[in-house]
Amino acid sequence: MKYWLMKSEPDVLSIDDLKSKKKTGWDGVRNYQARNFMRDEMKKGDLILIYHSSCKVPGVYGVGKVTKESMPDPTQFEKKSQYFDPKATHDEPRWFMVEVGFVKKFKQAVTLEFMKSEKSLGDMIVLKKGSRLSITPVEKKDFEKVSAFGEA
Repeated sequence: MKYWLMKSEPDVLSIDDLKSKKKTGWDGVRNYQARNFMRDEMKKGDLILIYHSSCKVPGVYGVGKVTKESMPDPTQFEKKSQYFDPKATHDEPRWFMVEVGFVKKFKQAVTLEFMKSEKSLGDMIVLKKGSRLSITPVEKKDFEKVSAFGEA
């Protein structure tokens, strides 16, 4: 099993939205490295730290899991979608997504500010200067620490 951190703006998809939907496609990713993680590496059962970005209090708000592996992102084919890609075809899709299911919402958010102050989390990619990827791998030890802080 692998562990991941996936960023979402809470006004697009929050941990509460994921809880009410139970599962959803993680569509709209338009970065090749993040796409490759979803297409090639994320497997059913992998656990995910759900991170809220571009909000008042950025941080990890809960846990999700991969419920369905790589599939073409349908938004690339929808002409009215902001994620439409005219170079993508059904025979040769360019963008992929996974389906993510809800696992739990933390008792408290593990804020970016807190994570930056916690030396034991210093290796997390999300904390590296200049890191802007919406999907990053997470070490098991970091996943467990963040989860413990969220449940404290």
